[in-house]
Amino acid sequence: MTEFLTTAEGRRIAYHKTEGKGPCVVFLGGLKSDMEGTKAIHLEAWAKAQGRAFLRFDYSGHGESSGTFVEGCIGDWHQDALAVVNTLLDGPYVLVGSSMGGWQSLLLARAQPDRLAGLVTIAAAPDFTEDSYWAGFDAVQKKALEDVGHVELPSDYMEPYIITKRMIVDGRDNLVLRSPLRFDCKVRFLQGTEDTAVSTETAVRLLEHVEGDDVRLLLVKGADHRFSDDTCLGLIEAAVDEVLGVS
Repeated sequence: MTEFLTTAEGRRIAYHKTEGKGPCVVFLGGLKSDMEGTKAIHLEAWAKAQGRAFLRFDYSGHGESSGTFVEGCIGDWHQDALAVVNTLLDGPYVLVGSSMGGWQSLLLARAQPDRLAGLVTIAAAPDFTEDSYWAGFDAVQKKALEDVGHVELPSDYMEPYIITKRMIVDGRDNLVLRSPLRFDCKVRFLQGTEDTAVSTETAVRLLEHVEGDDVRLLLVKGADHRFSDDTCLGLIEAAVDEVLGVS
């Protein structure tokens, strides 16, 4: 059954928490995704089979949580993630972030390095509001952002994204590839070579940027941005096992 918590900002966040041994595995979903996605549900079942604590949730403006997508931005969703782990969890956690959730997991890991027991990202999209959206906007789109306050971008996976000026401006306050990032736990980045939303170059840039004693990137030939077929799901399980020290 879905449960809810209310953040200090007044947002009502939906979540599912599975009790079990720690560190708790926390799944952070992608932009306009929700906690009912294939990867989140699969990892929950995996965690239950292992007797491991697991947590999935919806950012505000996503899924069952309050608000609308166009109202939100990277900083809001970071506040949501902080509220979730600070309210619902004690002690260390392992973060598993998909796409935009990869950026969110890096922000959370940077904010609470002492609680981070492991980090796995799947097609991570750090700094995409600046390096993908803003950098890719033409003069007409940039003018629309100023005059109208938003632009619409097509998506391969759902209806168009409405990208607001607030999301772009706020994104600049939450960039993670412009300053040092060091993690002292095991870190695994997973990336498909046929991903049309996040490039392999982005994954390599992230690998080169992050400092740590055990940081690895796995490129999967032929995998797309969903990274959710049986083979990819097995690779996610294996990566979480690795950072937990199970294998």
